[in-house]
Amino acid sequence: MHPHFSAANRGFPGRPFDGRTPGGFGPWGFPGHGPRGFGGPGPRARRGDVRSALLGLLADGPSNGYGLIKAIGERTGGVWQPSPGSVYPTLAQLVDEGLVAQSAGPRAEYSLTDAGAAYVAEHREQIDAALDARGEGPGVEDLFPAVGKLMGVVYQFRMADPTQRARAVEKIDALRRELYAILAE
Repeated sequence: MHPHFSAANRGFPGRPFDGRTPGGFGPWGFPGHGPRGFGGPGPRARRGDVRSALLGLLADGPSNGYGLIKAIGERTGGVWQPSPGSVYPTLAQLVDEGLVAQSAGPRAEYSLTDAGAAYVAEHREQIDAALDARGEGPGVEDLFPAVGKLMGVVYQFRMADPTQRARAVEKIDALRRELYAILAE
């Protein structure tokens, strides 16, 4: 094995491998490529999106935080699954505002108050928009796994000879141009 590709430094002499390469890239040198797949955990939602989605789901009936997270994932076809770190603080804020009530106990359920139901009725369009598929069309669930597979093949070229790498670069550049042409249609 080439010394620059040892497990200790992954191509960066004198620097121990910490699972990342310079610039915040994943272990294979591609942005966001790592344990959660290419592109990382997915798009971040704006605070208002989480708030609206929670209110919209609670309008359908009471639920606990885990159930709300799961329901958002189901309603958006798996495209958006907010983290507990964004859901629970938002629920606490909604309780403080008097829009949501929280039951006592270790598995607290949340439900809309009368003020919350009125708010949902007033802002129905905004709330429904938060629960759409986050602007991503059908088939997006197939796109990033395909890119991940491509990156796996590209990674194999680290040990290829210079002629093979040059041919790979030509193919990748051609593919990039074709993809831009599709977007331009």
